[in-house]
Amino acid sequence: MMTTTSPASLAEADSPASKKAREPKPLRGRKARGRWKGWAFIGPFMIFFALVFLAPLIYSIYLSLFREQLVGGNSFVGFDNYIKAFQDPQFWSGAWRVTLFLVVQVPIMLFIALFVALAIDSGRLHGKSFFRISIFMPYAVPAVVASLMWGFMYGDRFGLVGNLNDFFGISLPDPLGPSWILASIGNIVTWEFVGYNMLIFYSALKVIPTSLYEAAAIDGAGQWRVISAIKLPAIRGSLAIATIFSIIGSFQLFNEPSILKSLAPNSITTYFTPNLYSYSLSFSGQQFNYSATVAIIMGVLTMIVAYIVQLRGMRKDV
Repeated sequence: MMTTTSPASLAEADSPASKKAREPKPLRGRKARGRWKGWAFIGPFMIFFALVFLAPLIYSIYLSLFREQLVGGNSFVGFDNYIKAFQDPQFWSGAWRVTLFLVVQVPIMLFIALFVALAIDSGRLHGKSFFRISIFMPYAVPAVVASLMWGFMYGDRFGLVGNLNDFFGISLPDPLGPSWILASIGNIVTWEFVGYNMLIFYSALKVIPTSLYEAAAIDGAGQWRVISAIKLPAIRGSLAIATIFSIIGSFQLFNEPSILKSLAPNSITTYFTPNLYSYSLSFSGQQFNYSATVAIIMGVLTMIVAYIVQLRGMRKDV
């Protein structure tokens, strides 16, 4: 038996009210549960990030706004600690010292790392796996151990330098003396981190498409032309990242001078670097508020310099 649909029922079926009734209802409950699942995944990290990074930062800013006084105890002083820091010659002495360290040591370290990475990637170096592991191995040595090891070798009365002086009857410059101590620390840091930066550059070189090398071979490009036209432009991003990491590490210089201070007390002062100055203020001078101020200023300066380098590297990539 065939049924017929009247025009009135067809019109009612096509009405907006009936269409809206036939549309599937939004799964609001399911979407809400999905959002909560996302927060459940990132929640542990957010809690850890807040406790380890945000809480100490906020507390340091809070400390920097107070000062321990003989009369009145811990009193709010606003930005007086920051004004004092910008007028502190010891703070600026350490800041200029790490700036000089950055300008000299970082380019040398990155150049050596880049040279080694290019040599290993060239395919003309026999035993490249051995060289890659050997150069990277110093990075696995803790900074404290490396500083002690090099510090005893630097000794002109008890170390390698002293043994060479006695054996050859010569007088080598004292690496732990005031004139050479910064270069000696730069040598330790370079020895530690050349392998780390080399691995960054080598990893970037390994992802360069082989078609570029094939096209260069067809065009008759030599090895130096391949390096300048293909390899260096391709790893420019890795160069920028390694430079930023090195800048941050230079401004945070602490372990090496702190360990060598006992071996060279006349060369390394309590304000040799800003981090060492902040440590001395806090644990030796009991000036926690001013120590937090110095740490915050150095953190801001490091962030500004690293951001400028990052912007420059991004412009070069365009």
